[in-house]
Amino acid sequence: MAQAASTVTNKLHSILVLPSGMPAAVSVMADLAGLQLPPFEGQQVITQNAAPEFIERTHANRYPTVHIYCSKVVNQLREKFRTFSGEVHMSAEVRISQDRLDGLENMVQIYADAVTRVLDQNRGSWDGGVFYGGGYEVAYGPVKHGGRNFLQMAKIGFTAEFSTN
Repeated sequence: MAQAASTVTNKLHSILVLPSGMPAAVSVMADLAGLQLPPFEGQQVITQNAAPEFIERTHANRYPTVHIYCSKVVNQLREKFRTFSGEVHMSAEVRISQDRLDGLENMVQIYADAVTRVLDQNRGSWDGGVFYGGGYEVAYGPVKHGGRNFLQMAKIGFTAEFSTN
């Protein structure tokens, strides 16, 4: 089961950090919104499910960040003679922080749209037994105290199919 979670997480990470992944998607979404945003870099994609308070205490965070992690694994044994064939439920959590409340929600929406744009562009086989058929759900959280003063998150959830011997 752990192999399913780590395999899909690593595949998603490699897709998001490509120049054609989040860096390109953020640039396109910023242009559409008429905003000038700093370039998005690969180290802003973090493969860890950790609360913002813990991340801020242990790392020098550069916002915005996208935290990706597996939230659930379901072995449905759909394929005969496979050790695992089922669903891997993934989450990509966009975290934006700034010192002012103005424009924070708009920024969260832009970065969430960038993640969904990358997912839309990468439907199909991700190799290594991973298949993403499309579809996702976006949930926006309230503004909280944290980060550079104000912190807001959006969680993009989706399911990938995985099978291995």
